[in-house]
Amino acid sequence: MNVKNSDVWRERLASPLTWHYVGFSILLVAVIALATRFALDWAATSASTTDALAEKQIQLKSLELQTAPLRGLDKKIDQTRTDIKDFYAKRIPPSYSEIATQIGALEVKSGVRLTRLQYAQKPPENNLSEITLDAGITGEYPKIMHFINSLERSKTLFVIRGMGLTGQQGGAVNLRLQLSTWLRPADAAASGLPPQQENPQAQEAQPQ
Repeated sequence: MNVKNSDVWRERLASPLTWHYVGFSILLVAVIALATRFALDWAATSASTTDALAEKQIQLKSLELQTAPLRGLDKKIDQTRTDIKDFYAKRIPPSYSEIATQIGALEVKSGVRLTRLQYAQKPPENNLSEITLDAGITGEYPKIMHFINSLERSKTLFVIRGMGLTGQQGGAVNLRLQLSTWLRPADAAASGLPPQQENPQAQEAQPQ
């Protein structure tokens, strides 16, 4: 029986069909192994590509957020220049005489009396020269408050630095008012520091 089985195996091994089966099996195993390796490599490459793409998208979004404030910057600069030009034209007086005109108009409108007005000019800073005014005002309290409110709402830029009552007589009070406005340095130099005003009718040429 063993000899018979041995003969059968010899015949099968000698048969070309057997070797074809063996070769096909080896080739199939190799193909499966290669396919598995390719699948694993593809998965790794795909994951790496996905991570790289996500990282690039994050970087792009970050750049968009960082550059967002710069979008339209040229238009913003032009608008800022226009706003500054309008501010200078509307709120900054062109001369000392214009300051005096505005103060005088508010004096008449509110019904107070300006008893003293002194000017002082500070050095130019940021393309403007600050002009300080030290004024004495006499009038009824409601009229003085009307004068102060009118100063704050004036088209000319006035900033109140300080004020205090210096006396009272009858229904009138005396107020010392300190305020600031501004001139362009060239306008301040061209118009010159005005004289001290001691009363509404007379001026004494005494620069501060």
